[in-house]
Amino acid sequence: MIAKIIIKRRFVDENRPQILSLLNKIRTIAMDQPGYISGETLMQKDFPENMAVIATWQNMESWLAWKNSEERKKYEAMLEIYQTRPTQYEEYHLGTSFTAEK
Repeated sequence: MIAKIIIKRRFVDENRPQILSLLNKIRTIAMDQPGYISGETLMQKDFPENMAVIATWQNMESWLAWKNSEERKKYEAMLEIYQTRPTQYEEYHLGTSFTAEK
């Protein structure tokens, strides 16, 4: 089942070039991971220090393998230097298994 992942981060207002460079590097590496489909980075209009990444993976197992990989953890640690709070993850399956009652 397709997995949609929302990753929310709040950064300090300085060092934006370094932050964007790290985010782009993580995405470039993620693109080569098994199960990766797509990703997009969003910056909140009125609060540009708030950023979200929406990633799509073929399944939750592929996402979790990448999330827990040593390579990703290395870059996550580099990003945390610039963050004002811990990274927040929201992990979803696309669609629903609910059935309509008659």
